[in-house]
Amino acid sequence: MLRRDFLSSTLLAALAAGCATPGRPPRILLRSSWQTVNIGDIAHTPGVLALLEQHLPAAEVTLWPGDVGNGVKDMLQRRFPALRFAQTTAELTEAFARCDFLLHGSGPSLVGTDAVERWVKTTGKPYGVFGITVVEASLPERVVRLLSGARFVYFRDSASLALAKAKGVTSPLMEFGPDGAFAVDLADEAKADALLRRFDLQPGKFLCCLPRYRQTPYWTIPRKKAALDPVKQAMNDRLKDHDHAPHRAAIERLARETDLKVLLCPEDETQMALGKEMILDRLSPPARARCAWKPDFWLTDEAISVYRRSAGLFGNEMHSPIMAIGNGIPAIVCRWETQTTKGLMWRDLGLDDWLFDFDQETEVARLPAAVLAMAKDPAGARAKAAHARAKAAELHRGMAGQVARAAS
Repeated sequence: MLRRDFLSSTLLAALAAGCATPGRPPRILLRSSWQTVNIGDIAHTPGVLALLEQHLPAAEVTLWPGDVGNGVKDMLQRRFPALRFAQTTAELTEAFARCDFLLHGSGPSLVGTDAVERWVKTTGKPYGVFGITVVEASLPERVVRLLSGARFVYFRDSASLALAKAKGVTSPLMEFGPDGAFAVDLADEAKADALLRRFDLQPGKFLCCLPRYRQTPYWTIPRKKAALDPVKQAMNDRLKDHDHAPHRAAIERLARETDLKVLLCPEDETQMALGKEMILDRLSPPARARCAWKPDFWLTDEAISVYRRSAGLFGNEMHSPIMAIGNGIPAIVCRWETQTTKGLMWRDLGLDDWLFDFDQETEVARLPAAVLAMAKDPAGARAKAAHARAKAAELHRGMAGQVARAAS
């Protein structure tokens, strides 16, 4: 017991010595990178890193990742060569002692609850939360307590902010703050150019369309080792035609009324086959001839470079539209209740006309006309995207300022 007490006190002394001191740049530990089967989940991390680089250029940032496999670590190192990683026990112990502040990155909830709790109990140092969504089920007493203890909590949609307040979260600063993925600036120009050649696409002359199941069937991805969920599978089977019929109708109209092509592309690894089954294979021959289908997965840098070359996006996903708007590209979001309230961020950013609730049949019916309107007015669509991008960037500036103050 005496030896353990001595080691504990020695560690606490080392942690205290690691607190920020005047004249030294802040040292930030970023908890992020939740999974790599989805380019949106991948995007949270480089988005926040880009913000920190822009607004806190002297800061030393260490990433505490959940998953950076599948080529993601190499991609991050190419873009952020000075980035440190804390993956082993020894690296994490050293990061806890060295870093001044823990920043929890964007996500569908306080994904790193265990990590935040560990940081608090081990170091007693401050922490903050960047751009999350919360629902009733993700706000147990433990999470309410951790959020209340944060220097700041930014919610990526106003509905989450209102719910957190109603559930008793009392952090001194709680505001709407856009998802970190709006700031992603990754690129892989060579792969994007090769993809356009592969599918005979011309810059500015195609739209991207993203399919999605109501519930992501992780059990179809072997490395996730997830068990089949028969309830979620039944929901997917029941609604997959309903949720993609409007996109087929939009593509049919685009084929008849414009000279644009459509690229069917994935945000997660379960969507390639879905796009072929529910969209490509059910189009008329003329519309199918104007449609390209990407049969393989990609990483975030290639995807963003392709989005930048497109005339816009539409589909049932959230983070590809986020990345598009963050790069000034028009993007329409279709959502439903099982996706939580994250889609409401489109309203918070003034993109109401590009948000469609597929639980409402009147909104389902309006989608094809909205896609066509976006396609036929590229200048107007770009201006709307630029306005939302500027709003997100200004909010991000304030968020980064809070990190600087809390970490110093």
